[in-house]
Amino acid sequence: MTHTPETYSEEQVNRMAQAAYRSGRASFEVDWRRAALLLIDMQLEFVLPGHTPYWVPEATRIVPRLASLLAAAREAGMPVVHTAFADSHHFLDRPYSGSFMPNRYPELPKGGHAAEAKFIPELTPRPEEIVLHKPSYGAFHDTPLDTILRNLGCETVIVTGTLTNVCCGATARQAYERGYKVVFGSDVTATNSPELQEAELRTLRYAFARVMTAEEIIRSIEENSR
Repeated sequence: MTHTPETYSEEQVNRMAQAAYRSGRASFEVDWRRAALLLIDMQLEFVLPGHTPYWVPEATRIVPRLASLLAAAREAGMPVVHTAFADSHHFLDRPYSGSFMPNRYPELPKGGHAAEAKFIPELTPRPEEIVLHKPSYGAFHDTPLDTILRNLGCETVIVTGTLTNVCCGATARQAYERGYKVVFGSDVTATNSPELQEAELRTLRYAFARVMTAEEIIRSIEENSR
Protein backbone atom coordinates (compact mmCIF):
# COMPACT_ATOMS: atom_id res chain seq x y z
CA MET A 1 0.00 0.00 0.00
CA THR A 2 1.37 3.41 -0.94
CA HIS A 3 1.60 5.89 1.92
CA THR A 4 -0.19 9.13 1.22
CA PRO A 5 1.52 12.13 2.84
CA GLU A 6 -0.70 13.86 5.35
CA THR A 7 -1.79 17.34 4.41
CA TYR A 8 -2.43 20.27 6.72
CA SER A 9 -4.77 23.19 6.33
CA GLU A 10 -3.71 26.78 6.88
CA GLU A 11 -5.88 26.83 9.99
CA GLN A 12 -4.08 23.78 11.42
CA VAL A 13 -0.56 25.06 10.85
CA ASN A 14 -1.47 28.50 12.22
CA ARG A 15 -3.03 26.94 15.30
CA MET A 16 0.07 24.80 16.00
CA ALA A 17 2.41 27.73 15.48
CA GLN A 18 0.47 30.09 17.73
CA ALA A 19 0.26 27.47 20.49
CA ALA A 20 4.03 26.97 20.32
CA TYR A 21 4.69 30.72 20.48
CA ARG A 22 2.25 31.24 23.32
CA SER A 23 2.75 28.25 25.60
CA GLY A 24 5.28 25.86 24.08
CA ARG A 25 7.84 24.31 26.40
CA ALA A 26 11.16 22.85 25.31
CA SER A 27 11.13 19.16 26.21
CA PHE A 28 14.81 18.76 27.10
CA GLU A 29 15.75 17.68 30.61
CA VAL A 30 17.84 20.12 32.64
CA ASP A 31 20.57 18.96 34.99
CA TRP A 32 20.69 22.05 37.18
CA ARG A 33 24.00 20.87 38.63
CA ARG A 34 25.51 21.46 35.17
CA ALA A 35 24.00 24.89 34.59
CA ALA A 36 25.50 28.37 34.73
CA LEU A 37 23.73 31.64 35.50
CA LEU A 38 24.44 34.47 33.05
CA LEU A 39 23.70 38.05 34.15
CA ILE A 40 23.80 40.06 30.96
CA ASP A 41 24.89 43.71 31.24
CA MET A 42 23.34 44.55 34.60
CA GLN A 43 25.85 47.38 34.91
CA LEU A 44 25.34 50.92 36.19
CA GLU A 45 24.97 52.31 32.69
CA PHE A 46 21.71 50.41 32.20
CA VAL A 47 20.45 49.87 35.75
CA LEU A 48 21.16 52.96 37.86
CA PRO A 49 18.18 55.35 37.48
CA GLY A 50 19.03 58.35 35.32
CA HIS A 51 22.73 57.49 35.18
CA THR A 52 22.91 57.58 31.37
CA PRO A 53 20.51 57.96 28.42
CA TYR A 54 20.77 54.18 28.11
CA TRP A 55 19.10 53.53 31.47
CA VAL A 56 16.50 50.76 31.22
CA PRO A 57 13.86 51.43 33.93
CA GLU A 58 12.57 47.87 33.77
CA ALA A 59 16.12 46.62 34.45
CA THR A 60 16.01 48.54 37.73
CA ARG A 61 12.68 46.97 38.64
CA ILE A 62 13.86 43.37 38.11
CA VAL A 63 16.85 43.74 40.45
CA PRO A 64 15.15 42.26 43.57
CA ARG A 65 13.99 39.15 41.67
CA LEU A 66 17.34 38.76 39.98
CA ALA A 67 19.15 39.17 43.31
CA SER A 68 17.02 36.34 44.72
CA LEU A 69 17.89 34.12 41.76
CA LEU A 70 21.56 35.01 42.11
CA ALA A 71 21.46 34.09 45.81
CA ALA A 72 19.88 30.71 44.99
CA ALA A 73 22.50 30.00 42.34
CA ARG A 74 25.32 30.89 44.73
CA GLU A 75 23.83 28.75 47.48
CA ALA A 76 23.73 25.80 45.07
CA GLY A 77 27.35 26.38 43.99
CA MET A 78 26.30 27.20 40.44
CA PRO A 79 28.83 29.04 38.24
CA VAL A 80 27.91 32.68 37.70
CA VAL A 81 29.02 34.86 34.78
CA HIS A 82 28.46 38.63 34.70
CA THR A 83 28.83 40.37 31.34
CA ALA A 84 29.34 44.04 30.57
CA PHE A 85 30.23 46.48 27.85
CA ALA A 86 33.50 48.16 28.84
CA ASP A 87 36.59 49.76 27.36
CA SER A 88 38.13 46.58 25.97
CA HIS A 89 40.88 47.11 23.38
CA HIS A 90 40.12 50.85 23.21
CA PHE A 91 36.73 50.01 21.66
CA LEU A 92 38.48 48.68 18.54
CA ASP A 93 36.90 45.24 19.00
CA ARG A 94 33.37 46.51 18.26
CA PRO A 95 31.49 45.56 15.10
CA TYR A 96 32.21 48.25 12.51
CA SER A 97 28.59 49.10 11.75
CA GLY A 98 27.62 49.43 15.42
CA SER A 99 28.24 53.17 15.57
CA PHE A 100 25.81 53.67 12.70
CA MET A 101 22.84 52.05 14.47
CA PRO A 102 19.90 54.21 15.68
CA ASN A 103 20.35 52.92 19.24
CA ARG A 104 23.47 55.12 19.48
CA TYR A 105 21.02 58.06 19.57
CA PRO A 106 22.43 60.52 17.01
CA GLU A 107 21.15 63.51 19.00
CA LEU A 108 23.67 62.72 21.77
CA PRO A 109 27.39 63.59 21.73
CA LYS A 110 29.65 60.89 20.36
CA GLY A 111 30.86 58.35 22.90
CA GLY A 112 29.20 58.18 26.30
CA HIS A 113 29.30 54.42 26.79
CA ALA A 114 30.70 53.11 30.07
CA ALA A 115 34.47 52.72 30.19
CA GLU A 116 34.35 50.46 33.24
CA ALA A 117 32.25 47.45 34.21
CA LYS A 118 30.58 48.65 37.41
CA PHE A 119 27.60 46.98 39.03
CA ILE A 120 25.01 47.91 41.63
CA PRO A 121 25.61 46.49 45.15
CA GLU A 122 22.84 43.89 44.95
CA LEU A 123 24.45 42.28 41.90
CA THR A 124 28.14 42.88 42.60
CA PRO A 125 30.24 39.95 41.35
CA ARG A 126 32.11 37.89 43.92
CA PRO A 127 35.86 37.34 43.43
CA GLU A 128 35.33 33.77 42.22
CA GLU A 129 32.73 34.79 39.62
CA ILE A 130 33.56 35.57 36.02
CA VAL A 131 33.21 39.13 34.73
CA LEU A 132 33.21 38.96 30.96
CA HIS A 133 33.75 42.06 28.83
CA LYS A 134 31.96 41.61 25.53
CA PRO A 135 32.34 43.72 22.38
CA SER A 136 28.89 43.14 20.92
CA TYR A 137 25.38 42.08 21.83
CA GLY A 138 25.71 38.32 22.23
CA ALA A 139 27.97 37.13 25.05
CA PHE A 140 29.53 34.39 22.92
CA HIS A 141 30.71 36.60 20.05
CA ASP A 142 34.48 37.15 20.15
CA THR A 143 34.74 36.16 23.85
CA PRO A 144 35.99 33.05 25.70
CA LEU A 145 32.54 32.29 27.16
CA ASP A 146 32.13 28.98 25.30
CA THR A 147 35.54 27.78 26.49
CA ILE A 148 34.81 28.90 30.06
CA LEU A 149 31.47 27.07 30.19
CA ARG A 150 32.91 23.87 28.75
CA ASN A 151 35.80 23.96 31.22
CA LEU A 152 33.21 24.28 33.99
CA GLY A 153 31.30 21.28 32.64
CA CYS A 154 28.15 23.31 31.94
CA GLU A 155 25.56 22.12 29.44
CA THR A 156 22.77 24.61 30.31
CA VAL A 157 22.80 28.40 30.51
CA ILE A 158 20.25 30.50 32.37
CA VAL A 159 19.97 33.85 30.61
CA THR A 160 18.96 36.94 32.60
CA GLY A 161 19.61 40.68 32.34
CA THR A 162 19.05 43.38 29.73
CA LEU A 163 18.06 44.05 26.97
CA THR A 164 15.68 41.12 26.51
CA ASN A 165 15.36 41.59 22.76
CA VAL A 166 18.98 42.55 22.04
CA CYS A 167 21.85 41.27 24.22
CA CYS A 168 19.87 38.61 26.11
CA GLY A 169 18.12 37.33 23.01
CA ALA A 170 21.36 37.29 21.00
CA THR A 171 23.11 35.38 23.79
CA ALA A 172 20.30 32.82 23.95
CA ARG A 173 20.47 32.24 20.20
CA GLN A 174 24.25 31.91 20.25
CA ALA A 175 24.09 29.43 23.13
CA TYR A 176 21.47 27.37 21.30
CA GLU A 177 23.63 27.28 18.17
CA ARG A 178 26.59 26.03 20.22
CA GLY A 179 24.63 23.11 21.60
CA TYR A 180 23.68 24.43 25.02
CA LYS A 181 20.29 23.98 26.59
CA VAL A 182 18.94 27.48 27.18
CA VAL A 183 16.70 28.57 30.04
CA PHE A 184 15.49 32.15 29.61
CA GLY A 185 14.15 34.13 32.58
CA SER A 186 10.87 35.73 31.60
CA ASP A 187 10.71 38.14 34.56
CA VAL A 188 14.44 38.58 35.19
CA THR A 189 15.08 40.04 31.75
CA ALA A 190 14.20 43.60 30.84
CA THR A 191 13.83 45.76 27.77
CA ASN A 192 13.14 49.43 27.07
CA SER A 193 10.12 48.71 24.89
CA PRO A 194 7.36 46.89 26.81
CA GLU A 195 5.61 45.52 23.73
CA LEU A 196 8.83 43.81 22.66
CA GLN A 197 9.27 41.87 25.91
CA GLU A 198 6.53 39.35 25.18
CA ALA A 199 7.32 39.35 21.46
CA GLU A 200 10.89 38.26 22.17
CA LEU A 201 9.77 35.70 24.75
CA ARG A 202 7.40 34.20 22.19
CA THR A 203 10.16 33.86 19.62
CA LEU A 204 12.60 32.31 22.09
CA ARG A 205 9.91 29.99 23.44
CA TYR A 206 9.09 28.86 19.91
CA ALA A 207 12.60 28.00 18.72
CA PHE A 208 15.48 28.58 21.13
CA ALA A 209 14.83 28.20 24.85
CA ARG A 210 12.72 27.05 27.75
CA VAL A 211 11.14 30.24 29.09
CA MET A 212 10.65 30.21 32.88
CA THR A 213 9.93 32.67 35.67
CA ALA A 214 12.50 33.41 38.36
CA GLU A 215 10.34 31.55 40.89
CA GLU A 216 10.26 28.45 38.69
CA ILE A 217 14.01 28.56 38.16
CA ILE A 218 14.76 29.06 41.85
CA ARG A 219 12.47 26.18 42.82
CA SER A 220 14.15 23.89 40.28
CA ILE A 221 17.62 24.83 41.49
CA GLU A 222 16.70 24.25 45.12
CA GLU A 223 14.97 20.93 44.43
CA ASN A 224 17.95 19.62 42.52
CA SER A 225 20.59 20.75 45.02
CA ARG A 226 19.15 18.93 48.04
